[in-house]
Amino acid sequence: MNFNLTLVAQAITFAIFIWFSAKFVWPPLLAAIETRQKTIADGLSAAERGRLELEQASKKSTDSLREGKQQAAAMVAAAEKRAAEIVEEAKSAARVEAERIVEAARGQVEQDVQRAREDLRERVAELAVAGAERILRREVDAKAHSELLAGLKKEL
Repeated sequence: MNFNLTLVAQAITFAIFIWFSAKFVWPPLLAAIETRQKTIADGLSAAERGRLELEQASKKSTDSLREGKQQAAAMVAAAEKRAAEIVEEAKSAARVEAERIVEAARGQVEQDVQRAREDLRERVAELAVAGAERILRREVDAKAHSELLAGLKKEL
């Protein structure tokens, strides 16, 4: 067999193989590769968007948490302020009630003092009548001398 003829036949066969591959095999492979590249690029851009959204969500959650803490602190401060107001109101009410009780007690004491004075006047008048009765050795009629005894009570 001739070496040149074999080499030419192999070159023609290789050229037909290249043409066949370029015409029928290579276009579907390129389409698959382009589709895969597009899918990978879309995935990478989606991953980047997801990362950005995650960062934004993280910032929002941090801001929301900070805002929640501030609101909670404000609520606690308002509650403490209201508690202090309630305590002050209770103290004021207690002072008013204490003053009212003290005034009532003073009034009661004053009434008791007046009663005691009246009782003392009565007793002194009785003792005076008893003393006068002993001195005079006769009985003094309290009803008959009630005007005199009333005057004596007022003087005492």
